Amino acid sequence: MRKPTTNRTATILLTALAPVSWGTTYAVTTEFLPADRPLFTGMMRALPAGLVLLGLARVLPRGIWWGKAAVLGALNIGAFFPLLFLSAYRLPGGMAAVVGSVGPLIVVGLSAVLLGQRPTTRSALTGLVAAFGVSLVVLKAAGALDAVGVAAAFAATASMSAGTVLTKRWGRPDGVGPLALTAWQLTAGGLLIAPLALLVEGAPPALDGRAVGGYLYLALANTAVAYWLWFRGIGRLTATQVTFLGPLSPLTAAVVGWAALGQTLTPLQLTGMALAFGATVAGQLGVRPPARPSFGSAGRDHRKPPADLALSGVRR
Repeated sequence: MRKPTTNRTATILLTALAPVSWGTTYAVTTEFLPADRPLFTGMMRALPAGLVLLGLARVLPRGIWWGKAAVLGALNIGAFFPLLFLSAYRLPGGMAAVVGSVGPLIVVGLSAVLLGQRPTTRSALTGLVAAFGVSLVVLKAAGALDAVGVAAAFAATASMSAGTVLTKRWGRPDGVGPLALTAWQLTAGGLLIAPLALLVEGAPPALDGRAVGGYLYLALANTAVAYWLWFRGIGRLTATQVTFLGPLSPLTAAVVGWAALGQTLTPLQLTGMALAFGATVAGQLGVRPPARPSFGSAGRDHRKPPADLALSGVRR
């Protein structure tokens, strides 16, 4: 009788490895990679990872899924990566992470519209607590905010949130697993970033051994494996459950900065970490797991009408 709960817990823990991995991105970028190359770095994260997974899956989209894969790839990768890096370069301290922490609230709203999942007071309050906790961890006193940076951070969060909900809504075509779906999105997103990187940043920079190692880590562990776990989790959990794992990324970044880069953690930051982590845990509780979908060609669950999705609960 405990097997469904055990399986769901294992799925949550495996999915959580994705934002934990993403929390190491800042340290790897600053310590190993060439400076001021956000688009090139985004391309190097996405395209090699997508091609590797595509070679492993050996499945290409068919029919309408060429368009769906392109849309999901643009939202989750192609638009998200450049906007995220742009906000990080233009905003002080951890403001980009604070803006990004409102993602659970965006997903709650989008899930109501696209998935028929009614938002609850608990979901909204949990999302606010998560955002407040993250702000205590990463926000530091700084100068005036940059309007372009704030807009880019919010657009990046909205793009990833919309991609998460659409991934849940569309599911996968018959016979296609999360590995292939991840490969399609990473490849599409990388191909979208590649010409932009060439036009804006010019020719690729010279890479030393440290940079090569950093890009290999980002492409394989930080992107290929992490996004496969993320999209696998979206298929097995509610959209809001998945997105409430997002605060683990800035929390991991803070821990890595303390452990590996000699940064200090103040009592206020530790309080924020406790709040954000508590909200992350709360976002996984009291949620009825969705029924395993039987996806048809459109990726819809033919065993349950859309109106019943409201009973699945809300996670972000």
